[in-house]
This record gives sequence, structure tokens and C-alpha cells, in this order.
Amino acid sequence: MAKEKIGSSDRNERGKQMKEVVFPVGDSKLNLPNGYLSFIKEIKQQIINTRLQTVIAANTTMIILYWQIGNAILQRQQNEGWGTKVIDHMSYDLKNAFPEMGGFSSRNLKYMRKFAEAWTDFSIVQRTVALIS
Repeated sequence: MAKEKIGSSDRNERGKQMKEVVFPVGDSKLNLPNGYLSFIKEIKQQIINTRLQTVIAANTTMIILYWQIGNAILQRQQNEGWGTKVIDHMSYDLKNAFPEMGGFSSRNLKYMRKFAEAWTDFSIVQRTVALIS
């Protein structure tokens, strides 16, 4: 006998009819313990702050990575000379190595090179990026 496909609303209705099934229901705000609302507000704020710190840390790390890639391109182009298509080869290889990531187009790699070319001293880059908040 084939099993009948049951929708979630059907399941809920049948569950409500069965005495051994318990559906958890949150207390109303009148039944909450003293201080709970301030407690949950504080936890929510911690989550918001941590999410923001995570985004800032990720952005900071990515900016440093972009400078490092740009600097590596500059070094490679100096060593190999003009016309060796360093950026085109890098773009192709990085896209293949990290297909789930974006940002490795030839155009973006050229922006990374320009970034490293404009900000030649990495310590200045680090200090400036550290100011991001």
C-alpha cells in the first residue's frame, strides 16, 4: 500500500487531535520571569554586535588579501616583463581553483594591482584598514 503524502497543515491538525502530542507555546509577556525582557534584549544586541564585528573582520581581511594579490601581480610583471599576460593567466587559474568565489576577473585583478601600485607600503595599508569600524 502506497504511503499517502501528508501536508504540514494536515499533520498539525492530526497532531492536535492526539492527546499524547504536545505543542510548545511561548508564554505571554505577562507570564515571563522578572528581567527576561532586558535579558533577551541584551542577548539580541550581542548577536547584532558580533555579526557586525564578523563582517568588519572579513572585509578587513579581504582588503589585505586584495593588496597582497595586487602586489604579487606587480612583482610578477616586473620579473617577467610586459606582455606575458600575467593577469589573464591568474584570472583563469583562480576562477578554476575557486569556482564558488567571484572577484577574480581580469578587471578585478587589475584593480588589485592598481591598489598595490598606489599604496606601495604595506604597513600603511594595514594601519588604514585597521581604522575601518
